[in-house]
Amino acid sequence: MKVLGVDIGGTKVRMGIVGSDGQVLEDLIVPTEVPLYPYLEMKILQILKDHPEVQAIGIGTRGMVDAEKGVITFETETLPGWQGTEVKTLLEKASGLRVEVNNDANCASLAESMLGAAKGFRRTLCLTLGTGLGGGFVEDGIIMNGTHGGACEVGHTILYPGGHVCSCGRPGCSEQYVSGTALRRIIAEQSIVDENNQLVSPNHLFQLALEGHTVAQAVTQKFTSDLAIVISSLQAVLDMDCVVIGGGVSDSADSWWDLLMNALEPLLLKPLEVKRAKFGNEAGMLGAALLVLSDEKEIVSKK
Repeated sequence: MKVLGVDIGGTKVRMGIVGSDGQVLEDLIVPTEVPLYPYLEMKILQILKDHPEVQAIGIGTRGMVDAEKGVITFETETLPGWQGTEVKTLLEKASGLRVEVNNDANCASLAESMLGAAKGFRRTLCLTLGTGLGGGFVEDGIIMNGTHGGACEVGHTILYPGGHVCSCGRPGCSEQYVSGTALRRIIAEQSIVDENNQLVSPNHLFQLALEGHTVAQAVTQKFTSDLAIVISSLQAVLDMDCVVIGGGVSDSADSWWDLLMNALEPLLLKPLEVKRAKFGNEAGMLGAALLVLSDEKEIVSKK
Protein backbone atom coordinates (compact mmCIF):
# COMPACT_ATOMS: atom_id res chain seq x y z
CA MET A 1 0.00 0.00 0.00
CA LYS A 2 1.20 3.51 -0.82
CA VAL A 3 -0.05 6.55 1.05
CA LEU A 4 0.38 10.27 0.48
CA GLY A 5 1.50 11.90 3.74
CA VAL A 6 1.04 15.67 4.03
CA ASP A 7 2.53 17.91 6.73
CA ILE A 8 1.06 21.43 6.81
CA GLY A 9 3.07 24.16 8.51
CA GLY A 10 2.80 27.91 8.67
CA THR A 11 5.42 28.47 5.96
CA LYS A 12 5.62 25.22 3.99
CA VAL A 13 3.72 22.06 3.11
CA ARG A 14 5.66 18.81 2.87
CA MET A 15 4.18 15.93 0.90
CA GLY A 16 5.61 12.46 0.52
CA ILE A 17 4.61 9.09 -0.84
CA VAL A 18 5.18 6.48 1.84
CA GLY A 19 5.20 2.72 1.40
CA SER A 20 3.88 0.04 3.73
CA ASP A 21 7.37 -0.46 5.14
CA GLY A 22 7.53 3.18 6.25
CA GLN A 23 9.99 4.18 3.54
CA VAL A 24 9.56 7.60 1.94
CA LEU A 25 9.52 6.97 -1.79
CA GLU A 26 9.10 10.54 -2.98
CA ASP A 27 9.25 13.89 -1.19
CA LEU A 28 8.04 17.34 -2.21
CA ILE A 29 8.04 20.68 -0.36
CA VAL A 30 5.95 23.65 -1.48
CA PRO A 31 5.35 27.02 0.23
CA THR A 32 2.16 27.44 2.25
CA GLU A 33 -0.37 29.71 0.57
CA VAL A 34 -3.68 31.13 1.76
CA PRO A 35 -6.52 30.53 1.33
CA LEU A 36 -5.09 27.12 2.11
CA TYR A 37 -7.71 24.51 1.21
CA PRO A 38 -8.11 25.18 -2.54
CA TYR A 39 -4.34 25.38 -2.91
CA LEU A 40 -3.86 22.17 -0.93
CA GLU A 41 -6.44 20.30 -2.98
CA MET A 42 -4.85 21.45 -6.22
CA LYS A 43 -1.36 20.30 -5.15
CA ILE A 44 -2.64 16.93 -3.89
CA LEU A 45 -4.63 16.22 -7.04
CA GLN A 46 -1.53 17.00 -9.12
CA ILE A 47 0.47 14.41 -7.17
CA LEU A 48 -2.30 11.82 -7.40
CA LYS A 49 -2.44 12.28 -11.16
CA ASP A 50 1.28 11.49 -11.38
CA HIS A 51 1.02 8.66 -8.84
CA PRO A 52 -2.22 6.72 -9.37
CA GLU A 53 -0.89 3.93 -7.14
CA VAL A 54 -1.58 6.04 -4.03
CA GLN A 55 -4.50 4.49 -2.12
CA ALA A 56 -5.07 6.90 0.76
CA ILE A 57 -4.09 10.31 2.15
CA GLY A 58 -2.93 11.23 5.64
CA ILE A 59 -2.72 14.88 6.69
CA GLY A 60 -0.98 16.42 9.69
CA THR A 61 -1.64 20.08 10.27
CA ARG A 62 -1.14 22.97 12.63
CA GLY A 63 -3.99 23.65 15.02
CA MET A 64 -6.54 21.51 16.82
CA VAL A 65 -8.25 18.80 14.80
CA ASP A 66 -11.40 16.76 15.31
CA ALA A 67 -9.76 13.58 14.06
CA GLU A 68 -13.02 11.65 13.67
CA LYS A 69 -14.61 14.28 11.44
CA GLY A 70 -11.37 15.62 9.96
CA VAL A 71 -12.30 19.21 10.79
CA ILE A 72 -9.91 21.97 11.95
CA THR A 73 -11.42 23.09 15.26
CA PHE A 74 -8.89 25.80 16.16
CA GLU A 75 -6.13 27.68 14.39
CA THR A 76 -4.64 31.13 14.90
CA GLU A 77 -4.29 33.79 12.22
CA THR A 78 -1.07 32.13 11.12
CA LEU A 79 -3.35 30.26 8.70
CA PRO A 80 -6.33 32.58 8.23
CA GLY A 81 -9.51 30.78 7.23
CA TRP A 82 -8.16 27.32 8.07
CA GLN A 83 -10.21 27.00 11.27
CA GLY A 84 -13.50 25.28 10.52
CA THR A 85 -12.32 23.67 7.27
CA GLU A 86 -13.85 20.21 6.75
CA VAL A 87 -10.67 18.79 5.29
CA LYS A 88 -11.60 15.10 5.38
CA THR A 89 -15.00 15.50 3.71
CA LEU A 90 -13.79 17.93 1.06
CA LEU A 91 -10.66 16.02 0.13
CA GLU A 92 -12.33 12.60 0.08
CA LYS A 93 -14.90 14.01 -2.32
CA ALA A 94 -12.22 15.58 -4.52
CA SER A 95 -9.84 12.60 -4.57
CA GLY A 96 -12.10 9.58 -4.16
CA LEU A 97 -9.64 8.24 -1.57
CA ARG A 98 -9.74 7.67 2.17
CA VAL A 99 -8.42 10.71 4.08
CA GLU A 100 -7.33 10.90 7.72
CA VAL A 101 -6.46 14.18 9.44
CA ASN A 102 -4.72 14.95 12.73
CA ASN A 103 -2.55 17.54 14.46
CA ASP A 104 1.04 17.76 13.19
CA ALA A 105 2.63 17.16 16.60
CA ASN A 106 0.42 14.10 17.05
CA CYS A 107 1.63 12.83 13.69
CA ALA A 108 5.26 13.38 14.65
CA SER A 109 4.59 11.50 17.88
CA LEU A 110 3.11 8.58 15.97
CA ALA A 111 6.18 8.40 13.72
CA GLU A 112 8.61 8.45 16.65
CA SER A 113 6.52 5.95 18.60
CA MET A 114 6.14 3.39 15.83
CA LEU A 115 9.35 3.75 13.84
CA GLY A 116 11.64 6.19 15.63
CA ALA A 117 13.32 6.92 18.94
CA ALA A 118 10.46 5.52 21.05
CA LYS A 119 9.93 2.29 19.14
CA GLY A 120 9.29 -0.46 21.70
CA PHE A 121 7.81 1.86 24.34
CA ARG A 122 4.09 1.67 25.07
CA ARG A 123 3.37 5.23 26.19
CA THR A 124 5.24 8.00 24.41
CA LEU A 125 5.09 11.76 24.76
CA CYS A 126 6.68 13.67 21.90
CA LEU A 127 7.55 17.35 22.32
CA THR A 128 8.30 19.48 19.27
CA LEU A 129 10.40 22.53 20.05
CA GLY A 130 10.04 24.74 17.03
CA THR A 131 8.32 28.04 16.33
CA GLY A 132 5.96 26.99 19.10
CA LEU A 133 5.82 24.09 21.54
CA GLY A 134 3.85 21.11 20.30
CA GLY A 135 3.04 17.84 21.96
CA GLY A 136 1.50 14.47 21.23
CA PHE A 137 0.80 11.38 23.32
CA VAL A 138 0.65 7.89 21.82
CA GLU A 139 -0.32 4.78 23.77
CA ASP A 140 -0.04 1.35 22.15
CA GLY A 141 0.02 2.96 18.71
CA ILE A 142 -3.07 5.09 19.30
CA ILE A 143 -3.02 8.89 19.42
CA MET A 144 -4.78 10.55 22.33
CA ASN A 145 -6.91 13.22 20.63
CA GLY A 146 -9.29 14.47 23.31
CA THR A 147 -12.87 15.68 22.99
CA HIS A 148 -12.15 18.65 20.72
CA GLY A 149 -8.86 17.50 19.24
CA GLY A 150 -6.98 19.53 21.82
CA ALA A 151 -5.38 16.81 23.95
CA CYS A 152 -1.70 17.31 24.72
CA GLU A 153 -1.61 20.93 23.54
CA VAL A 154 1.50 21.24 25.67
CA GLY A 155 2.36 24.70 24.44
CA HIS A 156 -0.87 26.04 25.87
CA THR A 157 -0.46 24.78 29.40
CA ILE A 158 0.09 27.73 31.73
CA LEU A 159 3.67 27.93 32.94
CA TYR A 160 3.74 31.49 34.31
CA PRO A 161 0.28 32.86 35.28
CA GLY A 162 -0.02 36.46 34.16
CA GLY A 163 3.01 36.15 31.89
CA HIS A 164 3.50 36.93 28.22
CA VAL A 165 0.32 36.79 26.17
CA CYS A 166 0.20 33.80 23.83
CA SER A 167 -1.18 33.66 20.28
CA CYS A 168 -4.15 31.81 21.79
CA GLY A 169 -4.98 34.98 23.76
CA ARG A 170 -4.09 33.71 27.24
CA PRO A 171 -1.15 34.94 29.31
CA GLY A 172 1.70 32.70 30.46
CA CYS A 173 1.48 29.71 28.10
CA SER A 174 4.48 27.38 28.06
CA GLU A 175 5.37 28.08 24.44
CA GLN A 176 5.97 31.71 25.37
CA TYR A 177 9.00 30.45 27.32
CA VAL A 178 9.97 27.14 25.71
CA SER A 179 10.11 27.57 21.93
CA GLY A 180 12.14 29.18 19.18
CA THR A 181 9.82 32.20 19.19
CA ALA A 182 10.27 32.58 22.94
CA LEU A 183 14.04 32.42 22.63
CA ARG A 184 14.06 35.07 19.92
CA ARG A 185 11.95 37.37 22.09
CA ILE A 186 14.29 36.88 25.05
CA ILE A 187 17.35 37.43 22.86
CA ALA A 188 15.89 40.75 21.74
CA GLU A 189 14.95 41.74 25.30
CA GLN A 190 18.46 40.94 26.52
CA SER A 191 20.13 42.47 23.43
CA ILE A 192 22.29 39.41 22.80
CA VAL A 193 24.17 40.26 19.63
CA ASP A 194 27.02 38.92 17.52
CA GLU A 195 30.23 40.64 16.43
CA ASN A 196 28.26 42.55 13.79
CA ASN A 197 25.83 43.85 16.40
CA GLN A 198 23.06 41.65 15.00
CA LEU A 199 20.71 39.68 17.24
CA VAL A 200 21.86 36.07 17.46
CA SER A 201 19.75 33.03 16.58
CA PRO A 202 18.66 30.56 19.27
CA ASN A 203 21.29 28.07 18.08
CA HIS A 204 23.98 30.75 18.27
CA LEU A 205 22.72 31.66 21.75
CA PHE A 206 23.39 28.14 22.98
CA GLN A 207 26.85 28.18 21.45
CA LEU A 208 27.63 31.48 23.17
CA ALA A 209 26.57 29.91 26.46
CA LEU A 210 29.10 27.12 25.94
CA GLU A 211 31.75 29.75 25.28
CA GLY A 212 31.09 31.44 28.61
CA HIS A 213 28.79 34.33 27.63
CA THR A 214 27.15 35.00 31.01
CA VAL A 215 23.82 36.37 29.72
CA ALA A 216 23.51 33.53 27.20
CA GLN A 217 24.27 31.06 29.99
CA ALA A 218 21.49 32.53 32.15
CA VAL A 219 18.97 32.36 29.29
CA THR A 220 19.95 28.78 28.47
CA GLN A 221 19.68 27.76 32.12
CA LYS A 222 16.20 29.30 32.35
CA PHE A 223 15.11 27.64 29.10
CA THR A 224 16.18 24.15 30.23
CA SER A 225 14.69 24.66 33.71
CA ASP A 226 11.34 25.66 32.20
CA LEU A 227 11.41 22.68 29.83
CA ALA A 228 12.15 20.37 32.78
CA ILE A 229 9.11 21.76 34.63
CA VAL A 230 6.91 21.12 31.59
CA ILE A 231 8.13 17.51 31.30
CA SER A 232 7.78 16.73 35.00
CA SER A 233 4.28 18.21 35.13
CA LEU A 234 3.24 16.09 32.15
CA GLN A 235 4.69 13.00 33.79
CA ALA A 236 2.38 13.57 36.75
CA VAL A 237 -0.60 13.59 34.37
CA LEU A 238 0.35 11.01 31.72
CA ASP A 239 2.84 8.67 33.44
CA MET A 240 4.56 8.06 30.09
CA ASP A 241 7.54 5.74 29.84
CA CYS A 242 9.36 7.75 27.17
CA VAL A 243 9.69 11.39 26.13
CA VAL A 244 11.02 12.24 22.69
CA ILE A 245 12.20 15.77 22.00
CA GLY A 246 12.27 17.02 18.41
CA GLY A 247 11.69 20.17 16.41
CA GLY A 248 14.09 22.79 15.09
CA VAL A 249 15.35 23.93 18.49
CA SER A 250 16.40 20.35 19.29
CA ASP A 251 18.95 20.54 16.46
CA SER A 252 21.19 22.34 18.96
CA ALA A 253 20.47 19.93 21.81
CA ASP A 254 24.14 18.96 22.12
CA SER A 255 24.64 22.40 23.65
CA TRP A 256 21.96 22.12 26.35
CA TRP A 257 21.03 18.45 26.81
CA ASP A 258 23.10 17.94 29.96
CA LEU A 259 21.58 21.06 31.53
CA LEU A 260 18.10 19.69 30.81
CA MET A 261 18.90 16.31 32.35
CA ASN A 262 20.34 17.97 35.46
CA ALA A 263 17.26 20.17 35.83
CA LEU A 264 14.87 17.29 35.21
CA GLU A 265 16.35 14.63 37.51
CA PRO A 266 15.16 16.09 40.86
CA LEU A 267 11.68 16.81 39.43
CA LEU A 268 10.80 13.32 38.21
CA LEU A 269 8.31 11.24 40.15
CA LYS A 270 9.47 7.98 38.53
CA PRO A 271 12.32 6.99 36.18
CA LEU A 272 11.76 8.25 32.65
CA GLU A 273 13.53 7.71 29.34
CA VAL A 274 14.21 11.00 27.55
CA LYS A 275 15.40 10.71 23.96
CA ARG A 276 16.17 12.91 21.00
CA ALA A 277 13.93 12.44 17.98
CA LYS A 278 15.12 10.11 15.25
CA PHE A 279 13.25 11.84 12.47
CA GLY A 280 13.88 15.45 11.60
CA ASN A 281 11.67 17.56 9.39
CA GLU A 282 10.04 14.51 7.82
CA ALA A 283 8.45 13.30 11.10
CA GLY A 284 5.14 15.08 10.56
CA MET A 285 4.78 13.88 6.98
CA LEU A 286 5.74 10.32 7.85
CA GLY A 287 3.38 10.31 10.83
CA ALA A 288 0.57 11.64 8.65
CA ALA A 289 1.00 8.61 6.38
CA LEU A 290 0.99 6.39 9.44
CA LEU A 291 -2.50 7.66 10.30
CA VAL A 292 -3.58 5.28 7.56
CA LEU A 293 -0.81 2.68 7.51
CA SER A 294 -0.88 1.99 11.26
CA ASP A 295 -4.64 1.61 11.14
CA GLU A 296 -4.27 -0.91 8.35
CA LYS A 297 -1.75 -2.77 10.56
CA GLU A 298 0.51 -3.18 7.56
CA ILE A 299 3.42 -1.25 8.98
CA VAL A 300 3.22 -3.05 12.31
CA SER A 301 3.81 -6.40 10.66
CA LYS A 302 6.86 -5.10 8.80
CA LYS A 303 8.63 -3.36 11.70
